[in-house]
Amino acid sequence: MTAPSTAPATKPLPASIDAAQAMLAEAGYVCGRDLATVVFLALKLGRPLFLEGEAGVGKTEIAKALAASLGRRLIRLQCYEGLDAASAVYEWNFPAQMVEIRLAEAGGDRDRDALAKDLFSERFLTRRPLLEAMSPQPGGAPVLLIDELDRTDEPFEAFLLEALSDFQVTIPELGVIKAPEPPIVILTSNRTREVHDALKRRCLYHWVDYPSMSRELEILHKRAPEASERLSREVVAFVQRLRTEDLFKKPGVAETIDWAKCLVALDVLALDPQAVTDTLGALLKYQDDIARYQGSEVKKLLDEAQDMAPA
Repeated sequence: MTAPSTAPATKPLPASIDAAQAMLAEAGYVCGRDLATVVFLALKLGRPLFLEGEAGVGKTEIAKALAASLGRRLIRLQCYEGLDAASAVYEWNFPAQMVEIRLAEAGGDRDRDALAKDLFSERFLTRRPLLEAMSPQPGGAPVLLIDELDRTDEPFEAFLLEALSDFQVTIPELGVIKAPEPPIVILTSNRTREVHDALKRRCLYHWVDYPSMSRELEILHKRAPEASERLSREVVAFVQRLRTEDLFKKPGVAETIDWAKCLVALDVLALDPQAVTDTLGALLKYQDDIARYQGSEVKKLLDEAQDMAPA
């Protein structure tokens, strides 16, 4: 759940919206001024940033880009159905505790109260992402990514209210542990369900939409520079056209990048119906969607996309 502890040298927070936009661009994340503005404000005010949008539009990548550009450790809590506070905050290392008990029994001279106190000390504590994010870090406060919050349930949301309000957690055996410096918090949601207003109110909010054609082309240049200019333009135009269709799951930017890399790996220099059909599984992730676009349907879409492609 957590990233490696090593991190580059810590860098100062951006002093302006333009600086925030340039900082993200240096880390390979291309965004508009609206997103750069909310990122700048979240950093400036020390507020959590709540990002909603379709899967694959780059919400998670924002946290990765922030950690890389600021030289902070990235700690990721991947949410899932049934996630509870214990799994997100801490656990006791029960196997190690049992070994300690057996050793004490074998020795026979260990004070029972001292043993109990030792068993529930930092030595046997396993830190999970939330507790780790509130612990001192050598490179400064980390970036805490709480990813796909909409996959959890309301009790976990309620727990997060306290954690994100005071940046502290309570461990019954150890007491309250408060972050010496609040982490930079990014929460994401694919909006499979509505997240409670009480949690949203504690955050700055931004909807991350699919990018325009020009911005998606710029992203593709940065993330798949090995693709030729012609192929990149045709790929972006085809994906943009495909998103106007009634699909079960529209392709995100991540799929655009993956598809371009697949085409490059096959030495495709320009799109044709056969190349699209052969690689459609890199772009669409549901069989019903893929089955709709075969033969003449692919050619029709491709012709329309080529008319849309930027010169």
